[in-house]
Amino acid sequence: MSASQPQPLGTSTAATDISTQQATYLPPSELAAKYNKGIHRPITVQPHASASQPGSTKIKSIENFYVRPRWLFVRVETEGGVVGWGEGTLEGHTEAVQGSLKDITRRLVGWDAMNIEEIYSYLYRHRFYRGGEVLMSAMSGVDIALWDIKGKVLGVPVWELLGGKIRERCDVYGWVGGDRPSDVLEQAKVRKAQGFTRVKMNATESIGWLDSPHALDETVKRLAEVKSIGIDAGLDFHGRVHKGMAKQLAAALEPHRPLFIEEPLLPGYVNELKDLYNKTTIPIALGERLFTRLDCRPYFEAGCIDIIQPDIAHAGGISETKKIAIMAEAYDIGVAPHCPLGPLAFAASLHVGFSTPNFVVCEMSWKMHYNTGGFDLFTYMTNPEVFKVEGGSVGLLTTPGLGIELNEELIRKEAAEAEKLEPWINPLFRGDDGMIREW
Repeated sequence: MSASQPQPLGTSTAATDISTQQATYLPPSELAAKYNKGIHRPITVQPHASASQPGSTKIKSIENFYVRPRWLFVRVETEGGVVGWGEGTLEGHTEAVQGSLKDITRRLVGWDAMNIEEIYSYLYRHRFYRGGEVLMSAMSGVDIALWDIKGKVLGVPVWELLGGKIRERCDVYGWVGGDRPSDVLEQAKVRKAQGFTRVKMNATESIGWLDSPHALDETVKRLAEVKSIGIDAGLDFHGRVHKGMAKQLAAALEPHRPLFIEEPLLPGYVNELKDLYNKTTIPIALGERLFTRLDCRPYFEAGCIDIIQPDIAHAGGISETKKIAIMAEAYDIGVAPHCPLGPLAFAASLHVGFSTPNFVVCEMSWKMHYNTGGFDLFTYMTNPEVFKVEGGSVGLLTTPGLGIELNEELIRKEAAEAEKLEPWINPLFRGDDGMIREW
């Protein structure tokens, strides 16, 4: 009698035997036991003296400093002497952001630095023309500085102001390769020794609109090499790869299971991205060139991405990035802040990560290919140990504000030198026929 045929009454089958067994429950895991009553990390709350002085939190001054390798720091000081730092770096467009900051400074002196939402609304809504990378980057620098001030005035880390911590560590990834990726295997070995468990690399060099399929072979080879040492890798298409090549490359990469593919198509191609999404199982990430919730909304509603990558120095700072993250959670989309930038943008991104359920991983610019001339993520910091990478993650930042300390004297000195130089601009890619290609 086959298993699919009706059984005589009273007959015992494997299914009935299993159903009569008493359920067995495993004991709680080590982590379940550890966090049985939630995450506990006591911090000392010591409000700044100016917290109890009326008028002391008014904005006294706003300054900005362009420093190498390519970062734009923003310094906001209150009447009570509390200094907050932010970052409005917009790679290749420094002077445009500085022009916007000049206008913002004229408007905001005298406002209460504690009223972050009011200031954000004013800067975004009142000036009629809104959004875009330049205005939003300038707003980002100020917004991050205001959160730093508020944390310092109240004596708590920024994540405490964002609803409290939901994790004790944030996963991070480092870079291997460069704009023209090479030697990725050896660099991946170095990253693994530094404590990273994930890396990212550019998928291709300069590539034609419709190039030879063989132009993609090295990309697949590089991914296989990096994964061979037991480390995960995301691939950044960087908007360089047009539709006809992107679907070929995604298919070729799929057997090697990259962590994600980033900007497989340029922003704006929502329908085309949805078509690609339906053809691959690889998680699709995008967002560094989206600057508000309204910019992200079409991608969320189309269901064409798995990971949103707002850049906190472009997307309105902590205020808007946190709102983008909350919105993304409703679409089961993870948040992986884009951050090939300086320590202030990185710290701000981590605070969003510490307080956001759908945070997945954050980019870290330590020793990446853009950081040249002896300038790197820790150059302007006096407490770089807070960014130590262990087990592929960075631990909770626990001191008031952003939790990092800067060498202001060095920043002012370097800004004076950098002012004499041309600001950083991105490389120019051309094809064999001279045609400009996507960078």
